[in-house]
Amino acid sequence: MFIYTTNSPEDTIQFGNKIGNILKPGMILLLYGDLGAGKTCLASGILKSLGVNEYVTSPTFTLVNEYEGRLSVAHFDLYRLNEPEELYDIGFEEYLYGERVVLIEWPERGGEMIPSTYLKVEITGFENQREIRLESVGEEYEGLVKELENFACTGN
Repeated sequence: MFIYTTNSPEDTIQFGNKIGNILKPGMILLLYGDLGAGKTCLASGILKSLGVNEYVTSPTFTLVNEYEGRLSVAHFDLYRLNEPEELYDIGFEEYLYGERVVLIEWPERGGEMIPSTYLKVEITGFENQREIRLESVGEEYEGLVKELENFACTGN
């Protein structure tokens, strides 16, 4: 596990940029945190680094927003999901096993539909300061965590 602290929304976006710069096709990031924790702020930094120039919002009412940049991205927000089975209706599994990068806010609402390997990103904080915990769940994400830890230690 690696923990990174940001001190402003801009810092959180910048850290999202660093994450996005090293993502590979098919990677899945689960974004945990309370309302207002900064999940969408981090996601916007990730998307910006992938060449998405659109304004990024959380897909709270649509469940998924799709973006095209250097990599294709599916950004889910499961906050308003009533039952995990609703994910079948939008072809959720097809997003998980393709070449898209997948960002999932409120993954705890997805139940057994959530994959078994991913990068866990947990955001907590107060006012502008955020603590971002990154944990590899599956070997393929260990290198990503190490690269981000190296960035924090060296600044590049």
